[in-house]
Amino acid sequence: MMSGEASHPALLDYPERARLSRVVPKNRIVGAGTPGRRVRDQLTAQVARITWQYKLAPETLNLQGSRAVPEIQIFRVALKPAGVADALPVEVLRCIDRAIGFPLIFEVTASREDGAPRDAIRVAATYKRPSESDANKWVIDDYFATDWLPADMPRAPLPIALDLPRLYEQVLRLLIPVSTRSGESMAALVERHSRVVGMQRECQRLEARVQREKQFNRKVEFNRQLRGLKAELDALIESTNEGQKKHG
Repeated sequence: MMSGEASHPALLDYPERARLSRVVPKNRIVGAGTPGRRVRDQLTAQVARITWQYKLAPETLNLQGSRAVPEIQIFRVALKPAGVADALPVEVLRCIDRAIGFPLIFEVTASREDGAPRDAIRVAATYKRPSESDANKWVIDDYFATDWLPADMPRAPLPIALDLPRLYEQVLRLLIPVSTRSGESMAALVERHSRVVGMQRECQRLEARVQREKQFNRKVEFNRQLRGLKAELDALIESTNEGQKKHG
C-alpha cells in the first residue's frame, strides 16, 4: 500500500467477511448474457479473468436487502495486457450485468504502461434496477467510472448505510460526476447527468463550428448560442436547486 497517498472515495475497503474471490468462467457469462459476436470477441480479446470478489448481502453485512437490491456483487474484471487499457470496456460490463441478476459494482484492473498506469484500477457501475414493465428484466443505463487509479492506492471506508438499497445508492453517487441536489432521487440524478452529458456534447459541437466558421456574423451568432448553452449547462450542474428555479 502506498503510504501518505489519499484514497479515492469510490475505491472501497470491503469487509473480509464478504470476500468470495471466485473465478467466474467467461463461457458462463456468455451463456447467461447472450451477447452478440462482437461482444464475445471483446470478452476473448480484452478480458483475462472475471472474479466474483465480494458479496454484500444481509448475511455478510447484517444489512437488510430489498426486491430491487437483495444483494450487491463486487466483480473484478482483469484486462489482458494487450487489451485497450485506456478505455472502459462498457459492452463487456453490460454483458456481465445482463448475466448476473443482482446490482453490480465493477473493479476493472489493467497491467500495462501505455494507456494506464501499471497495475491500475477503475471502479465502474450503472444504475441497475428491475424493469417496471417486466420484473424479470433489469434496466441498465450508462456507466459511471473513476479514472485509472494506482491499484495499490489506499481504500476508503465503506459508506455507512441503514440497508443495502441505500448503500448501493451511496456507492453510485460516489461514481457519478455530478453533485447531488438536496432531496434528489437516484433516478433524477441519473437523468440529470444524462442531460449534462448531452449538453456537453452539444457545446463541443458548437465550439467546433465557431472555430471553423469564417463569416464574422455567423461566428458571432454561434458564440451567442454557445454562451447560452454553457449558462444552461452550469445551471444543470449546480449542486443546489437554484439553477433549476432560474431556468426551469
